[in-house]
Amino acid sequence: MTGFDESVMVVLVVFGSILLFVKILVDSKIRSKLIDKGMVDENIKYLSGTNVPASLKWGMVLTSMGLAFFIGLIFPEEIRGEVTFGSMFILGGIALIIYYLMVHKKQTD
Repeated sequence: MTGFDESVMVVLVVFGSILLFVKILVDSKIRSKLIDKGMVDENIKYLSGTNVPASLKWGMVLTSMGLAFFIGLIFPEEIRGEVTFGSMFILGGIALIIYYLMVHKKQTD
């Protein structure tokens, strides 16, 4: 992977993270305004119904993607980009599966 490709990937990750952060903030404000106005229905209860916070999910996903970058550094320059990209999806998927299992366990208890 050339320096240009790596810089494009870093820019995409940074702006994607900022976009995700803004979305989480907006969703949180909307939810709290609905609760303040007493417009709480089953849909809002469903959105915040688990004891496992959604921020944990995104923390696990972003941590696994950061780990994928470090794993990519282990490999030679010729295959570094492919390994990094593939391991981002694999580790991100594993983080989402672990989160699902945690939420499922909390809901069944």
